[in-house]
Amino acid sequence: MSQPARPQSSDVSDTPTPGTRRAAAQRLKMRRELSAAAMELFATKGYEATTVDEIAAAAGVARRTFFRHFRSKEEAIFPDHDDTLVRAEAVLDAAPPHENPLDTVCRGIKEVMRMYASAPAVSVARYRLTREVPTLREAEIASVARYERLFTRYLLGHFDEGAHREGDDDPLLAEVAASAVVTAHNHVLRRWLRAGAEGDVESQLDHAFEIVRETFGAGIGAGRTASSETPPATVSREGEVLVTVARTDAPLDEVMRTIRKALKENR
Repeated sequence: MSQPARPQSSDVSDTPTPGTRRAAAQRLKMRRELSAAAMELFATKGYEATTVDEIAAAAGVARRTFFRHFRSKEEAIFPDHDDTLVRAEAVLDAAPPHENPLDTVCRGIKEVMRMYASAPAVSVARYRLTREVPTLREAEIASVARYERLFTRYLLGHFDEGAHREGDDDPLLAEVAASAVVTAHNHVLRRWLRAGAEGDVESQLDHAFEIVRETFGAGIGAGRTASSETPPATVSREGEVLVTVARTDAPLDEVMRTIRKALKENR
């Protein structure tokens, strides 16, 4: 599935106006209403027996309105992916220069998890539908692939792939790490959905990301030039007390990881 084309801006500023924000909110509202109607019909009539006309009628709109928002009926149960992809990309674009690129990617994919967690009942119902209907499952896989491409491009952007030489595996590591982040996210998400959306899914995701960082983090971090020679955080031991000193601009995730590492080493 190709990614949505970015609109070409002719304005001096790209800052959204109240009008554009309102239009975006109305667009998302209509997409969600069409999605709810589609899911209800798929659950009661079955996917194959449901038509686009029926989905549009159930949502109280015309057929042409449906096709302004979705290209096909299988797309209709994923109303938030386009907007979530934009938010995830915004996280990458706004990353502080000293942040490890892998940490940035982990923060970016959290936007996807928050999309699911914002409507747990809907997410569980959608998960069950995709398990029953192969066509919907294929559409879901295509959506996930868009996130993986986004994160892979981002990580590769911190390495000069053209300068690849014998013994330099950073480009390979970047692609594998991006896949690992997406896989970790999907594993936690599926486990959470199978459990009926019970439990603290963000904590579960943080734990999964810790495993990814421990496996790939050191190599990936070499790909970005830090904005300061001072590390984000340092820990020293004074008797039975660990003292942490952190830069004021240090990412909280990185500070906490430094503290956890020090605690393990001093047990």
